[in-house]
Amino acid sequence: MKRYGWIAAAVVVVDQLVKLLARQLTGQVVLIPGVLALRYAENTGMAFSLFSGQPWLLGVMSLVLVAVGCLTIRRFRLSRWSSAAVMLMLGGAVGNMIDRLFQGYVVDMFEVLLFEFAVFNVADAALTVGCAMTALALLLRKDDWREKKHGDTDEV
Repeated sequence: MKRYGWIAAAVVVVDQLVKLLARQLTGQVVLIPGVLALRYAENTGMAFSLFSGQPWLLGVMSLVLVAVGCLTIRRFRLSRWSSAAVMLMLGGAVGNMIDRLFQGYVVDMFEVLLFEFAVFNVADAALTVGCAMTALALLLRKDDWREKKHGDTDEV
């Protein structure tokens, strides 16, 4: 985890900075006409507003899941690809956890105009990309997730 931790840290920093800027939005700002816009939104739930109104539960769940994720990946020797994927997911989870624990909601700002879709943020995008990369690794790159042997200290 040490070698690729900068990826998670970068996701958290960029996510929090973009959320700070998004708070200044007073209306919709079209970035790509008919495709993508910025719009400030507060989500008290998780993906697609599930568990809305229960930010502390979601914040604590996020904290537990981040801890379990860190402990789990310590068991494996990961490839560069899978290490990057895991760090994207970790950074995204921490970015949204910070919002939930300190504000009671997650700030979202990216709105897809091509079709009806949830408004999302940088952390959500990192989580989604990290999950897709992990799925590809588990399906197509079997050697990416090798369990460490007893006493093996080689960490990502």
